Amino acid sequence: MFESAELEHKIDKATYDLEVPKLREALLDAQMDLAKPAKFPVIILVGGLDGAGRGETVNLLNEWMDPRFIQTHGMGEPSDEELDRPMMWRFWRELPPKGKIGIFLGSWYTWPILNRVTGSTKEADLDRSMERAKRLEKMLTDEGALILKFWMHLSKDRQEKRLKLLEKNPETRWRVTDRDWKHFKLYDKFRIVHESVIRHTSTAEAPWTIVEGYDPHYRSLTIGKVILDAIRRRLDDVDNKTIEVIAPPPLPSIDQLNILKTLDLNQKITKKTFKTELEKYQGKLALLTREAKFKDITVIALFEGNDAAGKGGAIRRITSALDARYYNIIPVAAPTEEERAQPYLWRFWRHIPRRGRVMIFDRSWYGRVLVERIEGFCSKADWMRAYSEINDFEAQLVRHNIVVIKFWLAISKDEQLERFNAREKIGFKRFKITEDDWRNRDKWDDYEHAVCDMVDRTSTEIAPWTLVEANDKNFARIKILKTLCKQIEAAMQKK
Repeated sequence: MFESAELEHKIDKATYDLEVPKLREALLDAQMDLAKPAKFPVIILVGGLDGAGRGETVNLLNEWMDPRFIQTHGMGEPSDEELDRPMMWRFWRELPPKGKIGIFLGSWYTWPILNRVTGSTKEADLDRSMERAKRLEKMLTDEGALILKFWMHLSKDRQEKRLKLLEKNPETRWRVTDRDWKHFKLYDKFRIVHESVIRHTSTAEAPWTIVEGYDPHYRSLTIGKVILDAIRRRLDDVDNKTIEVIAPPPLPSIDQLNILKTLDLNQKITKKTFKTELEKYQGKLALLTREAKFKDITVIALFEGNDAAGKGGAIRRITSALDARYYNIIPVAAPTEEERAQPYLWRFWRHIPRRGRVMIFDRSWYGRVLVERIEGFCSKADWMRAYSEINDFEAQLVRHNIVVIKFWLAISKDEQLERFNAREKIGFKRFKITEDDWRNRDKWDDYEHAVCDMVDRTSTEIAPWTLVEANDKNFARIKILKTLCKQIEAAMQKK
């Protein structure tokens, strides 16, 4: 795989000096066309061997292009804050918005490769990391991103020669560390792992470009031209509307059961029972979240449900039992301009909390397969692929000791009408009812069908849905508190 990159690739200085001004001008023009109006993001991953010129190339790209529309991220060893969250969190929060270029020096490939070479992980761990990387890149490209991946290679002899040259020069000596020489001794192991990773993750939507890194002129011009050509081709596709979006196959019918119609919405508890149970389970929740073991997990509770189903009231009964320093509530509304410039999961990834915290989402990422689906805010292809993307997202959370607890609060159509009318009559509740609520009510059957699809396809063993019969608010609140306590307690017992 690397044989062609180990051939003698050189560009003389005269040719380099002649071509660079034209390339820089063309890159700047492409940046302007990309940014106005913002059309899609460009994600550039720069990886490769120590001494192959990765840092020099990134610095040069920043010099050649407009810094207003380029963001560079040196993804070194994860900080404590980053280790407290799933691995992909640190990359999601740095993704460039539409119209900008993001350069990653170090990427979601770096640490899985290093851990495998040093023997910290097994082959199966590397395979799982590569599959996660491919799913991420597929999702990003489906959302419109252009991903360019460069691998800068050197033969073993050239790497040794390159490191010695850098070390000999007083101006570049600082670039060579003991770590670089330690990695050089593992060259053969790195090569085996690198070839495996590149072979398995060079996909149609995000292929690797392997560049021989010994000659800086060849390296720089090659990468600059590949970037220019890729941006230009994508801009032409966008302008000519020739980008082909392949929709997933139609959703198979898992069964003919409308799971919402199986719920007994008439379940109730007395006020006296509610008071006793509320005190019991709020107290239990308070104690659980203050135990030492709770510091090793994270809880994400999300609330979906019919309009006026009582999500806000249920959330207040939870937070009353929690230490205000260790929970946050994220109310999810229509995306902002900043959020629309990113993949739809970006605005949820950015809120993933550290260990020992509780994060409550009032509405969530399921909007993609509910309101966006019904109201036509995204294409059919978008919401159909979202089921697998959401399952993958939640699997990454659970893998990092995050307890994902999902509630759907269900009420009858008659109960909803009664609550809507009550909200319009009571002054301090009037803000809760909007024209959108009445409009959504007209699409009750469509939403019911979408909810059944959602539960069928995203209620997994690791992140199941809890359907809550919510015609009686007090019954719903106790069921939610019981479920929270049960799942938190089970997670802590595994520690």
